[in-house]
Amino acid sequence: MTTEGVFSWGPGRAEVALRLTRCSPTFKHRTSAGSIVSRMSLPELIRIVSRDSPMALAQVERVRSELAALYPGVRTEVVPVKTTGDKWMGDLSKVEGKGAFTKEVDAALLAGEADLAVHCVKDVPADRPLPAGTTFAAFLERDDIRDALIHPGGLTLDELPEGTRIGTSSVRRVAQLAATHPHLECVPFRGNANRRLAKLAAGEADALLLAVAGLERIDRRDVITEILSPETMMPPIGAGILALQCREGDTELIDAVSALGHPDTFREATAERMFLHVLQGHCNSPIAGYARVDHTGELSLRACVFTPDGKTRLNAHEWAGRLDPATLGTSVAVALLRQGAREIIDGIPH
Repeated sequence: MTTEGVFSWGPGRAEVALRLTRCSPTFKHRTSAGSIVSRMSLPELIRIVSRDSPMALAQVERVRSELAALYPGVRTEVVPVKTTGDKWMGDLSKVEGKGAFTKEVDAALLAGEADLAVHCVKDVPADRPLPAGTTFAAFLERDDIRDALIHPGGLTLDELPEGTRIGTSSVRRVAQLAATHPHLECVPFRGNANRRLAKLAAGEADALLLAVAGLERIDRRDVITEILSPETMMPPIGAGILALQCREGDTELIDAVSALGHPDTFREATAERMFLHVLQGHCNSPIAGYARVDHTGELSLRACVFTPDGKTRLNAHEWAGRLDPATLGTSVAVALLRQGAREIIDGIPH
């Protein structure tokens, strides 16, 4: 006998959230390692499309491993694609912003070249719905949301001397460093994690900021000098979450893949993406935040909007209480809009 975890949406904003995420309101989770959650007709081969970076391919291997544990008889195949965002080393606002990392992956899924797509949620635009005909089948259990400092000399962030060049192209990181460590200099640093580490080794910067989860996925936790708390460096919306996307009509595959999902992560991702959707931020907007389900099952969402120079920071933090995740996300966004977030976002060129 198996047990399915079902998350029940509250009324009202549930329908809006479903349009935003195109995710089934019935959310299952695995019962135990290696168990088969149901008997269903699955294809013998599941083709998984992803970006072709080392980190993205490592993420696919996690998905393949979890699928193999649940469905030993099903084979998987990787379909790597190079996205516009991976090829373009300039300002992302010139090439569709965050959508530059997902467009080609979505296209391969919709064209029938793959059956399942793996995305980092932080790279999936939330200001618009998922591409028509697609849905999120599952959000995997969340990884570390924090950022890490990499400094060849082993110095911590507070120990870095004036003029230290920090490699980052993230407007979120730049704004927060400008506010808390104005004596440091941020230099543009695009490329996948391995490329950025190579550029650091070549002397193009003195230190580097990268996501802990990303470094763990490529087995490079060894380079971390310091892990920064969310209070020191607020993470991006969707940090540490992998999403599995299917075509809407592939109901049997959706049901099977949903067994990989993690209910708490589903609640967190839903709140965060609705927050970003209501805020209507763009890729040059310094927006940060994270939702969290605590040990009692209570959901909260903390979020910030910054001016690019870090001189203004708007904060909001709310507990869901009886609110569903989508309504919590909306409430936190409205709280920031009332503080002037719209004026900040609209005043930033993009």
